[in-house]
Amino acid sequence: MAMALFGITCTLPLSGHAQSADDKNAEELRVDALKSFREKAAPFVKDYCVECHGNRRSKGALNFEVAVKKPGDAAFSQKWAQALANVNAHDMPPDDSDQPSDKERQDFLDTLAKIKFLSPRDPGPFVIRRLTKMEYGNTLHDLFGVDPKVTEELPDEVFGEGYMNTLSPLQSEQYLGIANEVLNKTLGPKDGPATELQKRLFGKNPEAGADLRAEARKVASSLARKAYRRPASEAELEVLVGVFDLAQKNKLPYPASLRLMLKAVLVSPQFLFITPAKAAEAGQAIIPLDDYQIASRLSYLLWATMPDAELSALADQGKLHEPEVLKDQVKRLLADRRSRALFDGFGAQWLGVGELKNQTFDPAKFPQMTAELRAAMYDEARLFFDSIVRENRSVIGFVDSDYTYLNGTLAKLYGMEKSVTGSEMQQVKLTNKNRGGILGMAGILATTSFPNRTSPVKRGVWVLEQVLGERVPPAPPNVPTLEKQDGKKVANLTLRQRTELHRTNAVCANCHKILDPIGFGLENFDAIGQWRDQDDTGGKIDAAGELPGGKHFSSPKELKTILSARTADVARNLTERLLAYALCRQLEGYDEIVVDRLMETIAKDGYRMQTLITEVVTSYPYLNHRIQEQPTATANAK
Repeated sequence: MAMALFGITCTLPLSGHAQSADDKNAEELRVDALKSFREKAAPFVKDYCVECHGNRRSKGALNFEVAVKKPGDAAFSQKWAQALANVNAHDMPPDDSDQPSDKERQDFLDTLAKIKFLSPRDPGPFVIRRLTKMEYGNTLHDLFGVDPKVTEELPDEVFGEGYMNTLSPLQSEQYLGIANEVLNKTLGPKDGPATELQKRLFGKNPEAGADLRAEARKVASSLARKAYRRPASEAELEVLVGVFDLAQKNKLPYPASLRLMLKAVLVSPQFLFITPAKAAEAGQAIIPLDDYQIASRLSYLLWATMPDAELSALADQGKLHEPEVLKDQVKRLLADRRSRALFDGFGAQWLGVGELKNQTFDPAKFPQMTAELRAAMYDEARLFFDSIVRENRSVIGFVDSDYTYLNGTLAKLYGMEKSVTGSEMQQVKLTNKNRGGILGMAGILATTSFPNRTSPVKRGVWVLEQVLGERVPPAPPNVPTLEKQDGKKVANLTLRQRTELHRTNAVCANCHKILDPIGFGLENFDAIGQWRDQDDTGGKIDAAGELPGGKHFSSPKELKTILSARTADVARNLTERLLAYALCRQLEGYDEIVVDRLMETIAKDGYRMQTLITEVVTSYPYLNHRIQEQPTATANAK
């Protein structure tokens, strides 16, 4: 639910006069929000919610009796978001309970939209988190020139569970094994001549009589600066030199002792985790990120690897936090081919195509779903996303465009095999207006299907949540699926008719009347994205529908036209998702006000993608963090 509301600046300090005016405006909004909550939301919760979601009874683990006492507390942000979605969909209160009037319901929804103004100005914590498998492989490549696939034995991250900030004994063994493999591939034998890389890392062997420990400390400082992405502290250097000392006590030669010290670097938390450069001073509650944190946060966001020489030099000079310098670096990083990592990390997760390679399809119905076709589907989405970013197009291009990327394998699915051949992906002009944009993209249509058929519900949820940013309440428990319908009664029904029959269930009706029309609008595409005029029963596809507000459509292209008109909603959803991904945590409380402010600037530039990315990277929560004793990773981030 996108609303142009007041936000405060996130990148530059305001002048005293402007700050005073904004403070006054913020206080007025806070007072209004609190008054509205006390007069409208609190009575609504008491009358219609706490019987099932209170101290005595907390169905669905929701207790609003506690939340209503501290409405602006970030801990309750997700609860209020869920309440808004359920009440808006008329799922709550349940049909067998007392019902609010239309005015009471709308007043409650309007009040929940103001809760953000009760939140204190808080950038949230800096999440200390482990490098992902892809980031770890890329970093080893940049440091040693090894193939990033050296990390293949590590388990893949599970999207939706957030960043992990722990190490199991098994993972520690895996990292040690990878470190050994990297050193064996890139350094000379323990008693053999040094490789060129070894010479660059360790320098020349000290002359006879030199202080070996002092020389090792210099090497440790150099290694740590590269691997830790920041200068090492004195305590950290002592740990590394201690490893060197241990090797020397065991009579290892100088190069072998340095090799053991380098191995210690590669299995250290400072290398495996993104960590602050130094501890905060006592008494501080909120502090800006130092330049080294900014360099790493930016580099791993856009390149999924360590900062390069230019970023590192700017961090050493203390210039990276300067707004114009930072903006120039965002532009430079996005122009580099390594920025494709933004899709592999963020874009693939947002669009849902990251797990396409493992998705099951009925081989009898869809023998085309080979590994080659799945790879082409992923590459189409990746190249399309990359073109929007690199060419700085408006985000609405994600919804509707006149081009895509195909090779011969994927072109057959699009009915374009005569004009597109070969294994290489190439940009293709589209003349069929039902295609173009992510809604007509085969990989996404396949991702939102079942193994043997389409799913209007899954596709409807995907469009609402992933494209428009609306929250869809989860399906109620114990509702039978279409597969459990009476086979004789539905034998001659199309999928649309079966879904509409399912919708006669009162428990399902409220959500499905919003979800299904969108899914029906995409029914001309089968479960793997091929165009069709009849469904599996032989019945004619009926793609007509109506969206809230009386917007009618009868084809995918007409549905896309309606959705394209909601540019602000599409842009806000993408901004919120990218900000959460960049911060490695869920957005809550004050973050909503930050997004309001970002949207003002993004809108002025036509919702262009590079502007959106730059605004996220120069935002208040991205460049500052709250001090807390034990930072933790928040779920559902990346």
